[in-house]
Amino acid sequence: MNKSLAQALVAAVSLAPFYLVFDSKARAAEWGCQVILCLSNPSGPTKYAECRPPIQKLWRALAKGRPFPTCSGIGFQASRPRYEPYYCNDGYRLTTRYGDRGHEASCISTTPQTVSKAGCYSNNDRIASAAWRRREGRTECQRYVTTRPNVRPQPHYVDVTIDGVGKQRVWY
Repeated sequence: MNKSLAQALVAAVSLAPFYLVFDSKARAAEWGCQVILCLSNPSGPTKYAECRPPIQKLWRALAKGRPFPTCSGIGFQASRPRYEPYYCNDGYRLTTRYGDRGHEASCISTTPQTVSKAGCYSNNDRIASAAWRRREGRTECQRYVTTRPNVRPQPHYVDVTIDGVGKQRVWY
């Protein structure tokens, strides 16, 4: 079996549960129904060419503050569009604080990290989050490390729930 046929088969099988959720009243010709069908694709809402126009129309509508489209005959909920421009790598959590430039975001490690000995002292004063710990017979300086957050290429999202079957966060 060639690769493209196998991919098409996997896509069809993965979309089958969502297709079964649609009532007989739902028409694929309705824009809202097209959007829901495309969003239910686990490979991404724009993987197939037929989904690109309705999904791009959705992004434009949401960006203008318009509501999520409806699809008659199917129960689904969509959150209000939200904005989350930053994210952190695994092992870090996003924090914000008010600084000189307004709200500033940073990532802080969820567990203390081993740093250089100088990391435990600053101008001969002990840094609050730093501590000396024994590990494998050695004494190490450990503290919570902060880094710059990553910037999302698509910072807007909506959470979509289809008939209570599953919830999916869609970034745009």
